Amino acid sequence: MKNSSKFAVLALLLLSLFALVACTNSENSSSESDGNEAETEKEVVTNEEGKTVISFWHAMSGAGQVSLDAIVADFNTSQDKYEVQAEFQGSYEESLTKLRSVGGTKDAPAITQVFEVGTKYMIDSGFVEPIQKFIDKDKYDISQLEENILNYYTVDDQLYSMPFNSSTPVMLYNKDAFKAAGLDPEKAPETFSEVIDAAAKLKTDDMKGFSMLTYGWFFEELVATQGGLYVDEENGRAGDATKATFNGPEGLNVFRFLDTMNKAGTFGNFGTNWDDIRAAFQSGKVAMYMDSSAGIKGIIDNAPFEVGAAYIPYADEVKRNGVVIGGASLWMSKGIAEAEQEAAWEFMKYLTTPEVQAKWHLETGYFAINPSAYDEQIVKDAWEATPQLKVTVDQLQSTEPSIATQGALISVFPESRQQIVTALENLYQGMDPQEVLDTAAEGTNRAIEIANKTK
Repeated sequence: MKNSSKFAVLALLLLSLFALVACTNSENSSSESDGNEAETEKEVVTNEEGKTVISFWHAMSGAGQVSLDAIVADFNTSQDKYEVQAEFQGSYEESLTKLRSVGGTKDAPAITQVFEVGTKYMIDSGFVEPIQKFIDKDKYDISQLEENILNYYTVDDQLYSMPFNSSTPVMLYNKDAFKAAGLDPEKAPETFSEVIDAAAKLKTDDMKGFSMLTYGWFFEELVATQGGLYVDEENGRAGDATKATFNGPEGLNVFRFLDTMNKAGTFGNFGTNWDDIRAAFQSGKVAMYMDSSAGIKGIIDNAPFEVGAAYIPYADEVKRNGVVIGGASLWMSKGIAEAEQEAAWEFMKYLTTPEVQAKWHLETGYFAINPSAYDEQIVKDAWEATPQLKVTVDQLQSTEPSIATQGALISVFPESRQQIVTALENLYQGMDPQEVLDTAAEGTNRAIEIANKTK
C-alpha cells in the first residue's frame, strides 16, 4: 500500500470482518461434523494429466508477478502430481475481501498470500490450517529457514504461515552528497544524533538532509530497534492486546528525532507516496531517507549518483536491536480437501529451496527465506556487483530475536498505522510530539477495544 487512504479503507474492512468472523466461528462450532462430511464428498479437481489442481491467490504485480509466474511454472513441470494455478487478486486488501466470502469452506483457494499486518486477523478467522501441522507430520526441518523471518509468523510455538516475500527497512544515502558535505561516504550515521548532525551538514538550498515516508511501518521499526513494544500483552503475543504502548519513551524518541530536524529545516516531508519520496532522492532533493529493502535495487540502478545503504538509525541512549520483518506470507486454507492441502504443502516446500529463493531474491529484491540461497553462485555474483544488497541481509541476520523484533500482533494494525500517519502529519505542522503520539495511542486503543468486543 502506498498511501494513507488505502489504510483507511482496509481499516474499515477489517473492522467489518470481526463481527463476521465471530459469527462464523460460532456457526462452525455447532456444525463441524457437517463441514467434514461436505469435505469428503468434494471432488478434487484434476487436469488432463491427472494432477491435483489448486488455486494460489496472490497480490504480486509487476516484476514480482513475472518472477512468481515463472516459479509456479517450474514447479508444475518439476513433478507429476500437482498443478498450481497462480491467480492475481489485486491488492492485499482486495484479495482479503474475496477470501472473506469463501474462507474456511471447500471453495477457498488452497493458498492465499496475506500481508504481515493481517496475521492476527488470519489466526483468529478460523479460515486457516497452521502449517505447523504439516511441519510436524512431515518432520520438515524448519531450522533451515531464516529465524528472524520465521519469528514474526510464529505464535504460541506454532508457525501459522509460510513466509514468502519478506522485507525490512533500510537507510539509503547519496554518497556524492556526502563527499560534497565533507562526510565520509563509506560511513553512514548510525544514531539519531548522528543523523541529525549529518542532515545539517548535507542541507543545501536545493537539498534536505533526511526524510522518512509518512507511513506507520517505519515508525514501528524505529521503536522496535530500541527494544520498544507497540502494544501491551508482550506486543500482543502473550494474549490479545488491550492498549497501545508506542507512545512511551521509545516512540517519543522517534518523534523528537523527526521534530528536531523538521524545526531545523533539514527534514524533507514528501508525504505518503512511495514514488514521491524515491523521486525526491533520485533527483537530489534529499540526501538520506528510509526505504524498503525490496526497493533498493531499483533505486541503485536508476540514481544518477552512487547510492549507499545502511542500517536504520536508533536512539543514542539504547543499543541497536534490529528490525521487524515486513512483506507477506502464504496461508493454507482450512476446509478444503486433504489432497489439495497436500499439494499446497508440497508447493510451499518447493518455494523454500535455495535455488528458488536465490532466483526470487535477485529478481524481486525480497529476502531469501532460506539463507542457503545466499551461497548460490548467482547471488554471490550479484552481491559483488551490488554490495548494497548484502547490507540488508546483514541487518536482518544481526537482529536480536526478542518480543520487540518479533513484531506486534493486533487485528487493527491498518487503522493504527493510519493513526500514526495523522500523528506525523500533525507533528510536521508544529504540534507537540507527546501530544500527537498520545492521540494516536487513544485512537488505536478505541479500535482495539471494538475488535476485542466483537471476537
